[in-house]
Amino acid sequence: MGAPGINSRNGKTPAAGLVNGSAEAAEEAGLQYVNDDRPGYSRRKKGGEFEYLDTEGKRIRDEQRLLRIKRLAIPPAWTEVWICPSPRGHIQATGRDARRRKQYRYHEHWREIRDENKFARLADFAKALPKIRRRVARDIKLPGLPREKVLATVVRLLERTFIRIGNEEYARENKSFGLTTMKNRHVAVRGARLRFRFRGKSGRQHEVDVTDKRLAKIVANCQDLPGQDLFQYVGDDGEVRDVTSQDVNDYLREITGDDFTAKDFRTWAGTLLATLALNAQEAFETKKQAKANVKTAICAVAELLGNTPAVCRKCYVHPAIVEAYLSGGQIADLRDVGKIPAKMRLRAAERSLLKFLHAGTSANSKS
Repeated sequence: MGAPGINSRNGKTPAAGLVNGSAEAAEEAGLQYVNDDRPGYSRRKKGGEFEYLDTEGKRIRDEQRLLRIKRLAIPPAWTEVWICPSPRGHIQATGRDARRRKQYRYHEHWREIRDENKFARLADFAKALPKIRRRVARDIKLPGLPREKVLATVVRLLERTFIRIGNEEYARENKSFGLTTMKNRHVAVRGARLRFRFRGKSGRQHEVDVTDKRLAKIVANCQDLPGQDLFQYVGDDGEVRDVTSQDVNDYLREITGDDFTAKDFRTWAGTLLATLALNAQEAFETKKQAKANVKTAICAVAELLGNTPAVCRKCYVHPAIVEAYLSGGQIADLRDVGKIPAKMRLRAAERSLLKFLHAGTSANSKS
């Protein structure tokens, strides 16, 4: 079964260079490391539907193979579609979207591997943040409500609020919401102030305030569009379309050329907030006191992210941060952050944290 994939400006497979020993990693997960240079299935339009052809150009009639292809949910607008003949290929399909950008559908187990590797690539994500922020700052100023402007708004809110990106299945089955699945009723706009009220994962109720004149105006304009979904955009053809988590992830990958997703923002935020929280703790003299400080810091971060402390520590705080603190080492030199103007504090802390993570990555690569 496939999971939504990625795009790249250069048309190459970004995942190939993102995991050391990608082929070995795929093999360990029971997958085959593949690319679309090899023969694959194709599709052609017949009437109002598609029919699928095997590597010899013969129509596929086997129900199991057709079911697998259907589950990949390949968009009708894609051209030059290539489908992996093997259900175990780490890439399940590729194609070109309406803008001729190469898109991918990955095997769901490959996505799991990427998620497990999120801490290892956190430093790379941090390095990509300036590029993401520059693009967001540009797109958010576009006139009207084009796709790029609304996606930039969602990304800006990801950073400002720590709200999850959202999942259609969770919204449908559990009535829990994230940014891309929110309805108009989930946010109130009062001048420059946004107040989000919604039910999140595990049934937890959230109330998040943001004060930003530009964001408030964009969100209010989104609410004026037809339909109940909050984040929608107006396509080039004038049609109103919903923003999905896949749209956001495609946007991030288009900007960076790498396999980064909306989830990386929460991992980075959790790690950064934990670093700040640990640096704010009183000096400890015993191991017991150190562990108590870690617990206090993690609880504070969990409250901001809307997680339980256990989930926060396991999924959103880089283990090297906690390990360095417990061993008495310097996590990141944030002692001078207070001397920097308030608007720059976060960026200063980020640079310090990146330096720490990069040093750890370099040390591990040499060992």
